[in-house]
Amino acid sequence: MTNQSTIDKLIEMRLTAMADAFRIQLDDPKMKEIPFEDRLGLMVDIEYTSRKNNRLKRLIKLAEFDQPEASIMDINYTSGRKLNKDLIKRLATCEYISEHRNVFITGATGSGKSYMSCALGMEACKQYINTKYVRLPDLLIDLEMARNEGTYKKVMAKYANPVLLILDEWLLLKPTESEQKDIFELLHRRRKNSSTIFCSQYRLEGWYEQLGGDASPLADAILDRIVHDAYSINIESIDPNKDISMREVYGLDKSLRE
Repeated sequence: MTNQSTIDKLIEMRLTAMADAFRIQLDDPKMKEIPFEDRLGLMVDIEYTSRKNNRLKRLIKLAEFDQPEASIMDINYTSGRKLNKDLIKRLATCEYISEHRNVFITGATGSGKSYMSCALGMEACKQYINTKYVRLPDLLIDLEMARNEGTYKKVMAKYANPVLLILDEWLLLKPTESEQKDIFELLHRRRKNSSTIFCSQYRLEGWYEQLGGDASPLADAILDRIVHDAYSINIESIDPNKDISMREVYGLDKSLRE
């Protein structure tokens, strides 16, 4: 068997990184001094690392983050906002996901909610956890269109199945009765099986009214499925008079959402 035949077979088996490593070894005279087992191990390590990196890239792409450059390491704790650094570091370990617990991130427009949620989502992807980011208004439109097109179950599964779902602009607008049913169905499917990050301008105590309050039979049912044992991060300004947008702190275009 010729070396080129071996390379061709590796490529055919989609072991392209291993094929490239084998080719490099053939061209390097020093490699002949290394035992076969060690050279094979080097090639396997290269292929393994390549596949892990490609898997991470796919997860990040499929997550569709609003801010894919967000990073836990870049969260600014000196920007005049009250942030629980210890809690954020703990959430970055993704332990809450294995515990099937939710996270509430609340704060005013421009406070950095979306950035923080995307940063946490990136940490989940790094641990090869299936993650999905979506604005609640877009999700509800998607489900309504799917209902009309007869693809409701498929589209619902797209949001119900990810291990981590990030719902941005949570309850920014009061949902209609039909939208409340969609929200209830989604959260019911995700309950005890996954984790959801909710980003909202309203603090938890305001969610009941946004869901219709006493006039809605689903308000209590929806909250009952998400509030138990949830972690809460409320982003507040230390001095509102000196407040600046996180878009400026993180160097984001002002036309972007927070």
